[in-house]
Amino acid sequence: MIMQKIAENLEDAIRMIKTADHLIYLSFPLLHDKRILLKSVSGIKEALNICINSILRQEYLTKKIRLYKDPKKNFKIFKDSCSKKYQITEQEIKQIIEIFEIVNHYKTSSMEFMKNEKVVILSSNMEKREITLENAKNFLFLTKNILKKTQENLEINIKTQKPL
Repeated sequence: MIMQKIAENLEDAIRMIKTADHLIYLSFPLLHDKRILLKSVSGIKEALNICINSILRQEYLTKKIRLYKDPKKNFKIFKDSCSKKYQITEQEIKQIIEIFEIVNHYKTSSMEFMKNEKVVILSSNMEKREITLENAKNFLFLTKNILKKTQENLEINIKTQKPL
């Protein structure tokens, strides 16, 4: 029952990744709308979140870790206790953190705009973050990789979706 729920969540992650892929490779180059790039990176973050939560849930069920109500504590447990088992590298962890920071920065930003093929996000204290199409492609590649590692290590076969 629990593994079925994890599989369903990973199916959602696959749909989010496919949507982000379409937005990044087809929609954004055609329309150059900042909202497309921002939506794709937000979807990538959600797909990563599902993968991380699936890993944490599995490790919790096998009584290898404890979980907390604080997502930051749980991410630290993921980083310290689970990532090596799932072959997630330090570099990938840094990229995951970067994606989470960019999306959080965007959600709290006072303004975002396009400049020189980049989406510039400004916070209320004028702190600046930028997203390029190349960043988004790299984030998408990372997310596909993390999903693959999650599926392989959890040995979940997703029947309704083709592999990425």
